[in-house]
Amino acid sequence: MEFIDLKSQYQGARELIDARIATVLEHGQYIMGPEVAELEARLAAYSGARHCITVASGTEALLIALMALGLRPGDEVITTPFSFIATAEVIVLLGAVPVFVDIDPATCNIAPSLIEEAITPRTRAIMPVSLYGQPADMEEINAIAHRHGVSVIEDAAQSFGASYQGRKSCNLSTVGCTSFFPSKPLGCYGDGGALFTSDDALARAAREIRVHGQSARYVHTRVGLGGRMDTLQCAILLAKLERFDWELEQRRRAADTYGALLSGRVQLIGQARDRTNVYAQYTIVVEERERVQAELHAAGIPTAVHYPLPMHLQPAYAHLSRPDACPVASRMAARVLSLPMGPYLQDADARRVAQAVLRILRIPVPAFEPVSAAV
Repeated sequence: MEFIDLKSQYQGARELIDARIATVLEHGQYIMGPEVAELEARLAAYSGARHCITVASGTEALLIALMALGLRPGDEVITTPFSFIATAEVIVLLGAVPVFVDIDPATCNIAPSLIEEAITPRTRAIMPVSLYGQPADMEEINAIAHRHGVSVIEDAAQSFGASYQGRKSCNLSTVGCTSFFPSKPLGCYGDGGALFTSDDALARAAREIRVHGQSARYVHTRVGLGGRMDTLQCAILLAKLERFDWELEQRRRAADTYGALLSGRVQLIGQARDRTNVYAQYTIVVEERERVQAELHAAGIPTAVHYPLPMHLQPAYAHLSRPDACPVASRMAARVLSLPMGPYLQDADARRVAQAVLRILRIPVPAFEPVSAAV
């Protein structure tokens, strides 16, 4: 069993992907070829944002977004400690300071009720992470940002395709950023990412920054970097977009299969009613995680931990806050466990995984009763 089955995904879209790659190999425009603009137009239309700017990675998307917003050394960005390190890394790279705010134990997303007390005169932005594929509480976060005159950057590396109150992730704030790392719900075959905005000035700045600050060839109007997304990766995503909505349905089907057996018996990451989840990961919360993980491994079931050490405890960032500053994040980091997930996870395999979890936890295994997808 694969934790994420990318081989079956390729087989399902092989003709589309191979044809797109062949077209690029024939025209030879490997940097900023026509597929780049085509993909940006498709993604912008999908998200509802006015602009999409493809970039070299999800990390690059966050970095460019902060640069476009004019983040300066000493500025503060409020964010969650419970995410991949890139969320804080890009803030520090610009000389700014990440201010970690604890998480909601139900969803593992940043707790909006704690954000306002963390705002200072140096706060320039709030960066919530739509963890595990489910958007954060963006309405409340946007309202706080509006009251204090700061920007909101949604780190949507795991949630492209999800929605919040009828709007797509990546189009929920000042800027939305996503990743196309191969394991993401929409992934390419290397690194890639994109940022989304409906602010024309920010979009122009981001487009210039990703090509070394160029406004025209060899005219550099701002400090930039080499942040372009390869044409081949854009071509692969164009092919995969043809099956993307179907794949999201299959992810929800797999989540329903898990939920039918685990809900009410094992602690799950909560699903809010006003948003959808693309299940970048299917994560449970368990005690004695190492034992559970080892026994699942012995049964041939792969698992992962997202994430075992919160950012406020990471050696490179521990000086930024007290060790006890985010107790919920610390507690969840010691207990979360991600199970195999993806559009090609068969129902029988999902049942096998869920039943194994219950047996290991010494919980009676119920008869399987399918439930409808969460909406």
